[in-house]
Amino acid sequence: MPRCHTCDNDYDKTFDVQKDGRTYTFDCFECAIHALAPVCGHCGCRVLGHGVEEQGSIYCGASCARTEGKTRLRDRGDFTEVEVPPP
Repeated sequence: MPRCHTCDNDYDKTFDVQKDGRTYTFDCFECAIHALAPVCGHCGCRVLGHGVEEQGSIYCGASCARTEGKTRLRDRGDFTEVEVPPP
């Protein structure tokens, strides 16, 4: 049976994810997230939604980006650049 890329579990219901020309096998979404989801540049949490980006750094939201001094963010969902005013 295929083994999970993250936990090495031998499981009969694995699934494959293709990313950047590679194929990864996982036994659950939690393992896929742990292996592939980007990490917020401020708080370190996994970014599960679109997140926001400025100059190649990804953040889970505007609050974390603002804390890092970022003010011109790109929404990863629609690629619209927005100004983030200070609180």
